[in-house]
Amino acid sequence: MRLPAPATWLAAALGGSGVLHLVRPRTYEWLVPPELGDARAWVLGSGVAEVAAAALLSAPPTRRAGGWAAAGLLASFLPAHLHHVRIARGNPALLAAATVRLPLQGPMIAAALRVARGR
Repeated sequence: MRLPAPATWLAAALGGSGVLHLVRPRTYEWLVPPELGDARAWVLGSGVAEVAAAALLSAPPTRRAGGWAAAGLLASFLPAHLHHVRIARGNPALLAAATVRLPLQGPMIAAALRVARGR
C-alpha cells in the first residue's frame, strides 16, 4: 500500500488541526507562551492560517504556494512547542507529549518544503 503524497497528508493534518483550533480554542490556549500576549487571538489566527494552508495544498495550481505557507506556519509553531517543554517539567505525561511533538516538526517542515519545491 502506497502512502498518500506529502501534500495530501499535510493538507489533512493542517486542515483538521485548523478546524479544531477554531472550534475548541481553549484546548490550545495553554500552549501559547504568555510572552506572546492574547492566547485566544494566537490560537484563532493559527487556526485560520492552518485551514488556509490546507486549502492551498489541496489544489494543484496553488500547491507549491501551500507548501511554502505550510513550512512557514509549521516553523512558526516552534515557540509553542518549546513552551510546552518548558511547562511540562514535573509532569511525565505532558513531558512525553512535548518530546514527541517537538521532533515531529522537522519531518513535517521537510515535507512541506518538498511540496513547495515541486518534488
